[in-house]
Amino acid sequence: MIDTTKYGPWAVIAGGSEGVGAAFADELAQAGINLVLVARKAGPLEETAEAVRQHGVEVRTLAQDLLTDDAVANIAAVTEGLEVGLLIFNAGANTYGHEFVTGDMDGFRGVITLNVDRQLELAQLYGKPMADRGRGGIILLGSLSGYLGSEQQSIYSASKAFSRIFTEGLWLEMKDRGVDVLQLVLGVTRTPAMERAGLNFDVPGMRVSDPLTVAREGLEHITDGPVWVADGNQKGAELQSGFPRDKIVAGHAAALRKLMGR
Repeated sequence: MIDTTKYGPWAVIAGGSEGVGAAFADELAQAGINLVLVARKAGPLEETAEAVRQHGVEVRTLAQDLLTDDAVANIAAVTEGLEVGLLIFNAGANTYGHEFVTGDMDGFRGVITLNVDRQLELAQLYGKPMADRGRGGIILLGSLSGYLGSEQQSIYSASKAFSRIFTEGLWLEMKDRGVDVLQLVLGVTRTPAMERAGLNFDVPGMRVSDPLTVAREGLEHITDGPVWVADGNQKGAELQSGFPRDKIVAGHAAALRKLMGR
């Protein structure tokens, strides 16, 4: 399913300890690609690393909070000397949800640091050597939230919209240099992080994706960039991008309230 000569011998997964990141790790390990897994929590990180080592690949881990100033330097250090053929940035999350005008700017900056700054820094860190070699791939995890602003997560939604436009530009720059670039857009996905956030997955009619399904789909469509909307959510993305926006916004807000049990 994945070309190890193009996307190996090493892959870096930021946010690789659980959910979609762990699913990516297992799929890549089965294909024979060595892994560097980066995540904030050491316990789940080591559990995933031990599980994927059973496929016979080498796995390095780094328990790292991506919001710290030395995060990228520490990731660069643990991958020094490795030929990284694939970067998967799965670390984006809404670390601070709040009404904007009454919110804390440092909290909002944290969302931007994680979802924008770290994504750009890691894409450049590993993207340049890929371009120089003429092969490789970059998958940046996106969200349907990036297609329409939402209350309590205006900064997060904006960061995901930024990521999509950035991916499109990077895809244009890299497509003739042998490097595939893809934003894999997820809808509601049943991950431990979403469960901890208290999301209600049982809303009637809601489409809920499985982490393994979307990870496999991302790897299958890595050459179909710049954007791939996973697991049947394309119509949702189109709806949220369309007009008239007053009806779309009202419907989207109502759906989010149901999702959060409000």
